[in-house]
Amino acid sequence: MERNFKTYFYAFLLGIFLSGYGSIYAFSGEAYVKDSLKTPDNWFLLDPIDDGIMGTGTEKAYEKLLQGKSPKATIVVAVIDSGIDIDHEDLQGKIWINEDEIAGNGIDDDKNGYVDDVHGWNFIGGADGSQVDNDSHELTREYVRLKAIYGDMKKEDVKRRNREEFEYWENVSKNFEEAKDKAASNYNMYNNMMEGFSNMADLVKKEFDVTDFSLEDLANFESDDEKITAAIDMLNQMFGMIRLEDASINTILAELGKAVKHFEVQAKYAYNTDFDPRGIVGDDPDNYKEKYYGNNDPTGPDPSHGTHVAGIIAANRGNDLGIEGIADHVLIMPIRAVPNGDERDKDIANSIRYAVDNGANVINMSFGKSYSPGKKYVDKAVKYAERKGVLLIHAAGNSSKEVTPGNNFPNRWFAKRGVSDAWIEVGASGPREDENLAADFSNFSKEGVDLFAPGVDIYSTIPDSGYENNSGTSMAAPTVAGVAALLLAYYPDLKPKEVRKILTSSVYKVGDDKVHQPGNEELVGFGDLSQTGGIVNAYQAIKKAEVLAQ
Repeated sequence: MERNFKTYFYAFLLGIFLSGYGSIYAFSGEAYVKDSLKTPDNWFLLDPIDDGIMGTGTEKAYEKLLQGKSPKATIVVAVIDSGIDIDHEDLQGKIWINEDEIAGNGIDDDKNGYVDDVHGWNFIGGADGSQVDNDSHELTREYVRLKAIYGDMKKEDVKRRNREEFEYWENVSKNFEEAKDKAASNYNMYNNMMEGFSNMADLVKKEFDVTDFSLEDLANFESDDEKITAAIDMLNQMFGMIRLEDASINTILAELGKAVKHFEVQAKYAYNTDFDPRGIVGDDPDNYKEKYYGNNDPTGPDPSHGTHVAGIIAANRGNDLGIEGIADHVLIMPIRAVPNGDERDKDIANSIRYAVDNGANVINMSFGKSYSPGKKYVDKAVKYAERKGVLLIHAAGNSSKEVTPGNNFPNRWFAKRGVSDAWIEVGASGPREDENLAADFSNFSKEGVDLFAPGVDIYSTIPDSGYENNSGTSMAAPTVAGVAALLLAYYPDLKPKEVRKILTSSVYKVGDDKVHQPGNEELVGFGDLSQTGGIVNAYQAIKKAEVLAQ
């Protein structure tokens, strides 16, 4: 998982870019344009029927069903992610504390194998406190591993018992070369685009003595200088391509800067066969039996993604700060295992086990990848969580593709046979019941995705007590995790299978409405994109749980 793949702003790909003002180049690529209709910051808490917005009905549940009722348990939600800013103003009192551990004494007081794990654990840090920030993609690691075996080998020279793996190598090799070339091309393109638009913006700012300007401002700028006129014309076209309400040039350039950074990371780290930061951790990455490595810093160098996820689930309600999370009586257990790149199966398996062994009721997993060489070990951890009564919630991914057992990991399908009954796979939806209800970036599957949940322009917590909108199935999964935690707080005797059944059977049904299939303009039934054909709804889930509890 790349840390910034949650921000699907790259609307620039719909038009033109300049490598210098006056020179126009056509290009194409994947894009996601934010909804041009302004929605409330808390739209994911609102109700489709009462508010006309395709949220979760959380506020309605609190007002009409939970008023005057007391929760029966505090629910622990483990967030396996990039790290969490545990000092955020809106997460105070919501971060899990290991009461059996004495902070800072250098002793494993609770004998769980992890020293001073007061607020969770970091499986991608070194014992000296150092951190893995960027890492390669699993595709790259598989390419390196298999090239050492089959790189110079011809098909006819491969032994019969190795032919299946050789075919896998051929597929990996082809996909790697294509992905690497595409990453380099995108980085060069966006870098040129950023330079061109920045140069034009600087010309206009200097000419008219302003530090920022909007599309409306541009309409009032006049000049006899041909360079200035050309810059104004091209900036006007750029504003026209981007449907961002009241956007200024500085806002647009900041978002473009994120795109540049995204593809720079891909080019320099994700597909770089010479890049391997695992030495920082000091473990043997191929030894899946190894559990006790890492450090006790669950924040890491960039906890933006994990902090945003945590806020959706559990930001304090009623404190007049920032946002209100979905679940009130909940604690977040931070587990850092996701770098800016692809997570490793060993770390995910150990993270799941850590969460289970230390009292988590729900595990949120807003990450994913296309290859999983250690899947059987992750499967074992998932089965362990199932046996211990822990619910697992996973983001379906942001590739606009139909997920299958072989193209999106981790997943509910076990490598040998069977599926997990304690697993919920979540696609992302937008705020309007229209053709754009299914987020353009969201993965989907009639078999592999259980339901959809709000995942477009979700306003939540970010480091240093900040807040911002982000989009992705990374936001949709914690929305469901929050609803699950809310259910369990009032009905703690529910088993994972029962919670899954309640959530999937109480979705807001969209019916036969036609929506754009993610990734293209084809109109399909929303019901064809997931098992339930609906969007998670806390109000209906609470009603159903109450009936079952009687």
